Amino acid sequence: MINIRHISFYLFLFLLTFLLFPLFSVSQLQKEFINRDTTDLTLGTKINPYEVEYDTTAKLTFSGYFDTYYAYYTDSINPNGFCKFPTSAPRNNQVGINIIQLSVKYESNNFRGVATVFGGDCPQSSWSSHLNFIQEANAGFRIVKKLWLDAGFFRTHLGLESIQARENVTMSISTTNYYEPYFLSGAKLTWQQSKKLLVQVNAFNSFSQYLETNKNKVIGLSIVYNPTSKIAGVFTSMFCDETPNGKPQKHKRLYNNFCLTYKSKRWIVGLEANFGLQTNSVLADSTKTAFVFSNLLLAKYRITPQWAMYARGEIFSDPNEILTGPVENQNHEIIGLDAAGATCGIEFKPIPNSYLRVESRYLQTKKSESIFYYNNTPQNYRLEFIVGLGLWF
Repeated sequence: MINIRHISFYLFLFLLTFLLFPLFSVSQLQKEFINRDTTDLTLGTKINPYEVEYDTTAKLTFSGYFDTYYAYYTDSINPNGFCKFPTSAPRNNQVGINIIQLSVKYESNNFRGVATVFGGDCPQSSWSSHLNFIQEANAGFRIVKKLWLDAGFFRTHLGLESIQARENVTMSISTTNYYEPYFLSGAKLTWQQSKKLLVQVNAFNSFSQYLETNKNKVIGLSIVYNPTSKIAGVFTSMFCDETPNGKPQKHKRLYNNFCLTYKSKRWIVGLEANFGLQTNSVLADSTKTAFVFSNLLLAKYRITPQWAMYARGEIFSDPNEILTGPVENQNHEIIGLDAAGATCGIEFKPIPNSYLRVESRYLQTKKSESIFYYNNTPQNYRLEFIVGLGLWF
């Protein structure tokens, strides 16, 4: 049975509280909660459990980058409108927008983050099909004084060349760096021991995709050592198995990257060496371990603060297609890829945050690897000519 006395008692307490509530002083926390507009139906009813929402000591930085190009290749374009090995300046015989991007960077004593959105021919030709407009988006916090944990989408930390031409010596991307990952998703644990030594442990979804391709993760280690202000060395090792789920034969991959750089007032010199292996991957015998290796040497000499000249030499050998995927020669035979190239160019900087580059490149493969086509004729070499103009702020 319903107890009328209990109902009357609770109704009395409710009315008493309602009548006396305005007479009592309210704490600062209550005032903040009451003053918040929690019934704005244009946004929906909401509740915010935090008294302080922002770190007033943090620094927020906005930046942008844009570069345009004209490129000419002695090679037919693919059905998608891009040349072979499309990254920087991927369209033939036309002016294009390589990259246009906007970035925001957040920095405080104990938290950091960066997000960059971009568009243009470069991301269209060579970036992830998933969230294609995101170049990077990651955040991290300080665990202890010298230890940070970051997670999200990252630009690659491998190699001497990045996706942004302004960070590179040349306009074009070498064959070596074309086949290395451009982007990675996962987490990084970074220990900044000193200004000279940095150690990083990585875990990523895939070797070169934002999305996971199987149940395995990519595990990596990076060591950066700067013995002097002019010399820096970086070693990176990545271990993974990119075999699709359900495949009985596994392809375990170990990829090692080493970079050495020297910078002075007039000179920039860089050396990159890569060596990788993958089990059960030899084309002629799928039970044997296959190897890939590559080397890159580049140099830039600044003649004046505005004028510079540069050169690059490259060697890439992946005879069993560990990284290159299915490559066909003129006879439609599945082959590996062995390539060598040379690049030279000049750079003019009207202002410090800009460049105008004019460069030429010669890229050659083995005679049995005639993968380029000029006037419908297969050939084992390609000539390139690129003019690039970039600005950042």
